[in-house]
Amino acid sequence: MDRRLALSDLEILQTLGTGSFGRVRLARVKRSGDYVALKILKKYEILRMKQVDHVISEFSILRVIRHPFLVNLIGYTQDDRYLYLALDYVPGGELFSYLRNVGKLENDHCRLYAAQITLMFEYMHSLNIVYRDLKPENLLISADGYLKLTDFGFAKTVEGRTYTLCGTPEYLAPEILLNKGHGKPVDWWTLGIIIYEMQAGIDPFSDDDPMAIYQKILKGKVKFPRNFDKNSKSLVKHLLVADLTKRYGNLKNGVNDIKNHRWNAGLDWIRLLQKQLDMPYRPTIRAPDDTSNFSHYPDSGTLSPPVRTSDDPFIDW
Repeated sequence: MDRRLALSDLEILQTLGTGSFGRVRLARVKRSGDYVALKILKKYEILRMKQVDHVISEFSILRVIRHPFLVNLIGYTQDDRYLYLALDYVPGGELFSYLRNVGKLENDHCRLYAAQITLMFEYMHSLNIVYRDLKPENLLISADGYLKLTDFGFAKTVEGRTYTLCGTPEYLAPEILLNKGHGKPVDWWTLGIIIYEMQAGIDPFSDDDPMAIYQKILKGKVKFPRNFDKNSKSLVKHLLVADLTKRYGNLKNGVNDIKNHRWNAGLDWIRLLQKQLDMPYRPTIRAPDDTSNFSHYPDSGTLSPPVRTSDDPFIDW
């Protein structure tokens, strides 16, 4: 289980990614020699941008989840400037980078990735957690070729509906745009988007202008390339449905409508979950600390301002 760490337990190495509140760096746990992804969040920026609730929600969700296809929390600590979350290090880089290199995926490859995402959501929804931010940037590729979902900043424990507008424009479900209140079905919508994107090489509502993207989403007309697999197309159509009473994943059979769809015929879900199926692509990993599948980022020498104890909402973690 996760535990409190001391910064002195870690050797902090190069940057793997950056975000609005800080960066993710590779770190080595000195005692074991294991490598972790260390998410370093600036307390000052979190307070300034009024994102305390999001960060507390992310931390509480990371402490609960344990799944082979999710990035798991290993440990955590803090000082007066930063929060430090030590997470599984996934050395194969982002699905986003892989898709950019290959253009699009073969049908069988796409199905294996989509099935893993289906199992991620099935597990999270069983805990009443809605993820809300599926996109290729948030799916990492493990050394064995399996996916791991990362970045739970928009995830939320929701019993019924929530009304926060969040997510990435191309992936937003219509009910989020219309502010009708949303819940677990938004994740099944994003599954439809990503299946389309993996097979077509572009997302279905693509446009340079976010407002045009929103209009396309609300119109709901999806054009499929000629060579798009017909069974995959059928499932995507059942997922990209504005009417929640008709969207797969949200009907009386729940996730089984997706699992039992003809596109997934013959897939062994138990062996998939146990990682007993061979993945079509395995990233090249030369050593446990190999970072060559991530972009190179210059390190920052600037310290974030400290936060006074009296103003620090995270002091009791």
